[in-house]
Amino acid sequence: MLLESPSKPIGEKRITFRDLDWQSFKQIQQLLTERTRARFIYDDGVLEITMPLESHERYARLIERFILILVVELGMKIKTMGSTTLDREDLLKSAEPDNGYYIQNYALVADHEIDLERDPPPDLVVEVDITHTDINKNRLYASMGVSEFWRFNGQAWKILCLVDGAYVERDRSPTFPLVEKTDLYRFLEAALLDEVSAEINFRQWVQQQR
Repeated sequence: MLLESPSKPIGEKRITFRDLDWQSFKQIQQLLTERTRARFIYDDGVLEITMPLESHERYARLIERFILILVVELGMKIKTMGSTTLDREDLLKSAEPDNGYYIQNYALVADHEIDLERDPPPDLVVEVDITHTDINKNRLYASMGVSEFWRFNGQAWKILCLVDGAYVERDRSPTFPLVEKTDLYRFLEAALLDEVSAEINFRQWVQQQR
């Protein structure tokens, strides 16, 4: 089941630059961060600058709410990273995901600011890409060692799990095996009409499944 929509909205505006070295990328990032709400993703010379629009931001925030409800109701721990910049200069890769979380490795990072030179990457990263992206995000996050990657394009949810350095699509999240894809679709459909009611109903459903 996919999330039905009469027409696919424009979720992001993007600009792509190519053949940029790391120093040039960081200069552009610093300059524009001070002046815009843009997000940056860099992969071995390719820089994509994204300006999220309403549909992008709404889906990203609702998916985060879905995750936080599950964490609370299932008695888990979480460190929420939001769009914190994940820099790996050694790999020539940098990302500002829509949402990033430490769940399995919460205890390793709970008491300090993340430094990817010594800390693991987020356990779960979420990206909403409604319009086309020139960056191979599967390859990028796999190279960073992100164990679980969720992708949502406004209609379909992909659950990608890292196996031998590459992502394999799964039907269920290993972090939240309780839920199926249809559960997220139902939550999003309900939340687009009434966020409060959708949250109350989903919380009650999770409690009943425990």
